[in-house]
Amino acid sequence: MAQQHATTETATEEQPTPILVQMSIFAAILFVASLISPLFPASLPVPTPVIGIVILYTLLATHILKLRNVEKFADFMISLIAFLFVPAGVQLAASLDILKAQGLQITAVVLIATIVMLVLVSYTAVGLIWLRQHLFHRSNAVEQESTL
Repeated sequence: MAQQHATTETATEEQPTPILVQMSIFAAILFVASLISPLFPASLPVPTPVIGIVILYTLLATHILKLRNVEKFADFMISLIAFLFVPAGVQLAASLDILKAQGLQITAVVLIATIVMLVLVSYTAVGLIWLRQHLFHRSNAVEQESTL
């Protein structure tokens, strides 16, 4: 009887959240981000979606929000990302004369910015790993459960 109860409890824990609830979670996070965004100074405008991503990451990293609570809707939104870049591609094709005149400079800036971003992200990751090891005394080894 106890094993059956444990199996039922595990099955209900792993069920994904209904899609409307997931959409509501994303909407609430975006709403909070829209309230925070105007608080930044005009010299450092931070877009609402960027603040929303930081809030979502913080909620997931602190386990306040479980991945199963947002995973289905997030997967759906990621599947739309190619469709969202179509207008940018059309605008790029419309601006071919600018690319002919300044294409080399634009390419150089994009490459340099990408390299700088990759270096900064890698140093940030190393720093966060160091903080985790020294402040929280946790290792980075992935814990594996035994399947007995």
